[in-house]
Amino acid sequence: MSSSTSDRVGAGRAVEVVDRTAPPPAGASPEAGAPTRRHRGGRILTIVLFLLPALVLFGTLVLLPMLLAMYTSLFDWNGFGGRPTDFVGLENFQRLLTDDIFVGDLRRGLLLIVLSLLIQLPLSLGIAMLLNQKLRGRAFYRLLFFVPYVLSEVITGVLFTMVFSPNRGLAGHIAGWFGFHDIGATWLSDPETVMYSLFFVMTWKYFGFHMILYLAGRQSIPNELIEAAQVDGAGSWQAFRHVTLPLLGPTIRISVFLSVIGTIQLFDLVWVLTGGGPLHASETLAVTMFNDGFRRSDVGYASATSIVMLLISLVFALFYQRFIMRRDIEGAVTVMQGKK
Repeated sequence: MSSSTSDRVGAGRAVEVVDRTAPPPAGASPEAGAPTRRHRGGRILTIVLFLLPALVLFGTLVLLPMLLAMYTSLFDWNGFGGRPTDFVGLENFQRLLTDDIFVGDLRRGLLLIVLSLLIQLPLSLGIAMLLNQKLRGRAFYRLLFFVPYVLSEVITGVLFTMVFSPNRGLAGHIAGWFGFHDIGATWLSDPETVMYSLFFVMTWKYFGFHMILYLAGRQSIPNELIEAAQVDGAGSWQAFRHVTLPLLGPTIRISVFLSVIGTIQLFDLVWVLTGGGPLHASETLAVTMFNDGFRRSDVGYASATSIVMLLISLVFALFYQRFIMRRDIEGAVTVMQGKK
């Protein structure tokens, strides 16, 4: 093929590309842009059809119960007789502020949160760092520590009901070996010790989950950074404090967030293990809400408790994401925009 022929072919191809991408000329038929509009309409319809089942489930199982709880919290209603009619306004919320059980729930929830942040999460972090080392059988230990999290809360509650049994429980026998023969009968029956026993069960149940989070976060840190710090003269503790711990910041913040939200909503483990007793000493907000709504048939008051739980969780989540996780969220958005 001659050079003139190739030039003509190339020019023809260029003209063809320009003609395909250029907008339709003035005065052209309106149907010229119809395929593009139909294509966009088809994409929008596809997106709507894929999102519709999730939106229906979310609206039915989340938004609708929330709206019903907000509505019934304004009435003195026992849950029977159809639509509530005895409107009391904010009286249920005023009762909460003077209810010793509700105030005690807030205090006990705060105690569990503080104990989790000071004991459970540092313990999980320490075990995660230990299992990140080259140890024989570390895969087995990882599985062993994670297994309690796989168990349901009901099974865990039944298991530790037997462990803390006053007469034949394993915890009482272990305490007897160390000379504490009388403490075995007070694990779950003494108001002074029941919350600490409950926290022990919570730690056994959930520390494996946080351990896996920390372990995944640690394995995402390049070993070259740790080795560089050691070459510069940093010891193991210094390398952990100044290199590993700051890089684990996003993982730790997520772990703290999940721990606090989970503690606020704690129900089934407490219900099976203690039922909120003795003398309301282990009740949480969720247990009190259940007792008021299903045992005392005070659905309006229980709905007010559920709204307060929602507000506490919502305020904490917004505050935490705004001030604590802000840098992590902004970093994720920056990365996504960079990929685009």
